[in-house]
Amino acid sequence: MYHHSGTAAHAIAGSATGVLDTEGSNGAAIAYQRCTWCGTAMYHRLLCPVCQCSDLRTERSQGTGTVRHSTVVHRNTPAARNVSLIEMAEGFVVRGRVMGPPIGIHSGDRVRLSTAKDPVRGEPVFQLVDEPFRAWT
Repeated sequence: MYHHSGTAAHAIAGSATGVLDTEGSNGAAIAYQRCTWCGTAMYHRLLCPVCQCSDLRTERSQGTGTVRHSTVVHRNTPAARNVSLIEMAEGFVVRGRVMGPPIGIHSGDRVRLSTAKDPVRGEPVFQLVDEPFRAWT
């Protein structure tokens, strides 16, 4: 039985070419797949990571999500930038960049897909939905 590992799929998901659509309700949308057998939502995969089914239908995301993890990257770019994992409202996770100061992006921040293009990797770019409240201690 073939096992589709998350690391192999992660390498495929590194490019968002042909996945972004600029005609969504908020100006942008992401195409993702949903397994027709078990209903799992996934981003840019060949097989369902849950049941290994290859019968996937393409759907269109609403473009809203929550930051699950964010890190600041300083290499291969003239300025620091963030790389974030965004859990979309439909249940799949996508890697992208959130606009704003890289150290100001935190897990739990709500984001919306932007029409901006990432000049470094071509990944989806998100913007904060509302300014996060941070308690200064």
